[in-house]
Amino acid sequence: MPTSWGTEPNAPKLVPSPVADAPSTPPQAPPATTPARSERIDPTLYLHPATLARLGSLELRAKMIVEGVMSGAHRSPYQGQSVEFAQHRPYVAGDDLRHLDWKVYGRSDKLYLKQYQQETNLDLVVLVDASGSMSFGSRPFAEAAASGEAIGPSGQGNWRKIDHATALAAALSYVTLRQGDRAGLYTFADGILGGVERSSSQGSWRRIVSALAQAPVDGAADFARVFDQVLGKLTNRCLIVVLSDFFADPNVLEAAWARAKHRGHDAIAFQVLDQSEIDFAFKDPAPFEGLEGEGKLRIDPRALRPAYVEAMADHTRAVDRGLRRVGFDFHRLSTHDWLGPPLAAYAARRESLLKRSKMG
Repeated sequence: MPTSWGTEPNAPKLVPSPVADAPSTPPQAPPATTPARSERIDPTLYLHPATLARLGSLELRAKMIVEGVMSGAHRSPYQGQSVEFAQHRPYVAGDDLRHLDWKVYGRSDKLYLKQYQQETNLDLVVLVDASGSMSFGSRPFAEAAASGEAIGPSGQGNWRKIDHATALAAALSYVTLRQGDRAGLYTFADGILGGVERSSSQGSWRRIVSALAQAPVDGAADFARVFDQVLGKLTNRCLIVVLSDFFADPNVLEAAWARAKHRGHDAIAFQVLDQSEIDFAFKDPAPFEGLEGEGKLRIDPRALRPAYVEAMADHTRAVDRGLRRVGFDFHRLSTHDWLGPPLAAYAARRESLLKRSKMG
């Protein structure tokens, strides 16, 4: 697995990813429990109104059959009376005669009832990595922020990976809530740090963005522990979206995905990387210091670049393969790209795949 670092003296410290020539290390964010601060955070800091308009026509659906309590657009394992036919079953004395299939009776002289898939709502659970490596960013905040603000909510001048993850979480929550489904959030590092309970309330969108904008970004990620904690809290089938740089052992990640699959959940993984972590376009020798306690190392980035780029690509492919073996989706995003076009393209591709699988 590639290790990434931060250069001194004027670049953020980072692990495990390369550091770009970026503003100084961002200060700690204020506690997520500060209500006055929460009320002042505007989600359009992360999503431009034009992006929201583009997202308005998207749909986010789960592959698996979901459980729910309200009428929605997703199939449930519970049989009921709804719009999508599931199967016939023999009539039993006491059944409602309104659901008899008289055409089958005319052909076979036997009584059968029609059963339908009950339509239910989707529960979206977004897991956002708030470990130390997610504090890295080489893009100016003013260039990336939808509102054009030069400084982020926690005082940083750079657009960090956690900021890009916040924008993506806001987009996914917006689409989900617009569908009438429920969205919730957990932030994590070596365990669950905080969260927003699942709700279909439109106010959930602001609460999710506020929680992320104020989340402290520190420590190392423990995916095995986090998945155990999250899965222990989910009593119904959900669509789990994980936003992270995924700097972890691919085998550990695959085991975590497998546990989610075993519980009946669907999942999408978005790998969020700074562009400098992808191309390692540094020129001058400098000390690099890990953001998660790895220490300092002075390197010549031009000499290291070929091996680094190959190692990063190998690691990303290993994470991707592990997800696909379990049957989940993987997508990589750069913090230097706008979210709207790639998210719209991804959602459209996912919808097309789900439709084809249903027809097959």
